[in-house]
Amino acid sequence: MENLALARTRAKEAISKARGIDVDMKSALSLALAGDVQQPETIAADLARLHPEDTVLNAVSVPLIRSAIALERGNTKRAIDLLQSANQYELGIGYLYYPPFMPSYMRGQAYLKLRDSSHAAAEFQKILNHRGVDAASPTYALAQLGLARSQSLSGNLNDAKTAYQDFLRTWKDADPDIPILKEAKAEYAKMQ
Repeated sequence: MENLALARTRAKEAISKARGIDVDMKSALSLALAGDVQQPETIAADLARLHPEDTVLNAVSVPLIRSAIALERGNTKRAIDLLQSANQYELGIGYLYYPPFMPSYMRGQAYLKLRDSSHAAAEFQKILNHRGVDAASPTYALAQLGLARSQSLSGNLNDAKTAYQDFLRTWKDADPDIPILKEAKAEYAKMQ
């Protein structure tokens, strides 16, 4: 929980210090993912209104923010539907407009919530197959965990163990108190 609170604080600080597509988009997405949906709704609407002819913004960034809001509100199917317009752009280099791999990652998370392991695995595998888009993206490591969870959900325990091991190997030097790392270790331990 402390990481979510810190994420909300930092996102709000960023918005208070500078405005622009990149700051607004990434801050709104961070806020929505951290459970604060009111301000991201306003930011998404403002971005769409102020930049109606910006294709990538309106096809990827705004839907990505709205998808995170829908996911936070438990409207998983809507979260997936909102990202349809991102399909043709999501593997491009959109650093200003959206974090690399984020549409696929959000879709994968939504499919996990729907317990649709095959579609979730496909979204996470898409990220893993395209590491060259952004080799240092944190989403890449998180896709390893998403794949592990998808494989586990499908009952494919050997592949799940391998995916968990890949994730844990990548994070072997990480701060051991990171909540997602603790979750992954606990999930993996249950498989032993």
